[in-house]
Amino acid sequence: MAVSQVVAADLFNDIEPETHTRWRDHVPGLVVTILATMAAGFVSDHYGAPLTLMALLIGLSLNFLSADRRMTPGLGTASRSLLRWGIVLVGARITLGQIVGLGPWTLLAVIVILCATMGAGILVARLAGFDAAFGTLAGGAVAICGASAAMAMATTLGERRAGQAQLALVLVGISAASAAAMFFYPLLAHAFGFGDRQAGFMLGASIHDVAQALGAGYSFSERAGQVAAIVKLTRVALLAPVLAIVAMFFPNEKGGKAKASPLPWFVIGFFLLAAVNSTGVIPAIVGRAAQVTATAFLACAVAATGIRAPMGSLLETGPRPLVVILAASLVALVLSAGAAWWLVA
Repeated sequence: MAVSQVVAADLFNDIEPETHTRWRDHVPGLVVTILATMAAGFVSDHYGAPLTLMALLIGLSLNFLSADRRMTPGLGTASRSLLRWGIVLVGARITLGQIVGLGPWTLLAVIVILCATMGAGILVARLAGFDAAFGTLAGGAVAICGASAAMAMATTLGERRAGQAQLALVLVGISAASAAAMFFYPLLAHAFGFGDRQAGFMLGASIHDVAQALGAGYSFSERAGQVAAIVKLTRVALLAPVLAIVAMFFPNEKGGKAKASPLPWFVIGFFLLAAVNSTGVIPAIVGRAAQVTATAFLACAVAATGIRAPMGSLLETGPRPLVVILAASLVALVLSAGAAWWLVA
């Protein structure tokens, strides 16, 4: 694979080698990424559009800039380093007590739904002509936390298994599906006659991105929003063990010898920050600042991914990957609604 190949979201540096650059070399790409993210934030704040989707679409509209080599170092920093730290800071959103407070059966239901959703993604991907790696990418994005999970999953799988065109299409599909779910799923919860706790569980266990899950929950009721937040963030917490398992099933192929990847530092940092947050020593204002920073970092990484995506390959991929996302989303919705009906009082 050519070193000059454009890449996205390389957390483990296994897609393109690090190059020695001066700090000034990163400025052009970082400036473009920050401006694109700010534009996405403006659209999101004023028109209610999902931030992740807007960041990706604006990034894709600036894709022509990827031909300028001056942009490469800064875009690489945004899609690698900012993503890593963004995932770490997501740990500031949860506490271990919140997870335990769900109760053992509810927690088990969340795990079963996650596994079934990923399994459905792999199965449908194989039926659609893709390999298990792409099914893991799409199914994991649906099952855990949308775009950030897709990007972390893609880097764990590696460029040879999950190409940039597939990643970009998954990001588009997962953002669109999450936006649609935020609107339609609360209506389904009302149609099912769910109470606040049941609706909160269904929304938190089935909607893809964190912001959309919380938005849907609070649109149902205050209590439903609280439950949706805990359930959704429990799914986010499962990102770390899922990545570790994926690394075992899809070992690093460097040097021609299979070897399981060690647990990456950003995953360890995620759990450590969640554990510290559980002690209550982190002031509320610091926790909110960490959440805002995490959102900004992840949005920047998504925007950089859009700028760097190989559009020619993306257009050649066709609509089949979207079928995988849709199938996994339906499995998550059905199982979540069923668990809310039978398990959640």
